[in-house]
Amino acid sequence: MPPLDSTLLPLWVIQVLCALFLAATFLQSGLDKVFDWKGNMGWLTGYFAKTPLRGLVAPMLLLITLMELAAGLLSAAGVVPLVLSGSTRLAMWGAALSGLTFVSLLFGQRLAKDYAGAAGVVPYFLVSLVALFALRR
Repeated sequence: MPPLDSTLLPLWVIQVLCALFLAATFLQSGLDKVFDWKGNMGWLTGYFAKTPLRGLVAPMLLLITLMELAAGLLSAAGVVPLVLSGSTRLAMWGAALSGLTFVSLLFGQRLAKDYAGAAGVVPYFLVSLVALFALRR
């Protein structure tokens, strides 16, 4: 953590808050999929029923669950070195994977013609881009 009177303090706060936001977002979402796999499978099967992805729901759910958990864990783990030493590497990889995960979610929503849902992903995606920009070295 930079000194309280440092001009780097606001950047550090942005870095930590972005990493925490992405960690909370993806750990909650990924763990929900793990603990309610059957419910998520049922809902997504109906959601993608009229799309070319209808036969791929199970592998897609597995992939997106793994991506969410990895993005959440990397972001959460990235907070530790960020706070202790200022190292941004883990949090940056968490932000990068978060961005890729949001693009994957957006792709599925657009294919399902859920344009309102896809639009709802945009602010989250922008947080991942802000995080990537803030965490660069």
